[in-house]
Amino acid sequence: MVIEFSGGRLIVSPQEILVKLSASGASLYAMADDVRLLSAGHIMVADAGAVRWHLTLDGPEQLAEVADCLGVAIS
Repeated sequence: MVIEFSGGRLIVSPQEILVKLSASGASLYAMADDVRLLSAGHIMVADAGAVRWHLTLDGPEQLAEVADCLGVAIS
């Protein structure tokens, strides 16, 4: 599933997520098990030990789409 947001694109599958940031051309990657979704602020957090990143999505609808595809609960 591809989700467009103001900062770029999310490419989401049940196992992983790839974020392609349009402004910098950077890509962020995480396995589904390493992702948390926070309803306060529509934030996606990836924490895989030494590598951590977070991303603010445009709204709760996008967060719900990511949650459905990854099978991750929103907290």
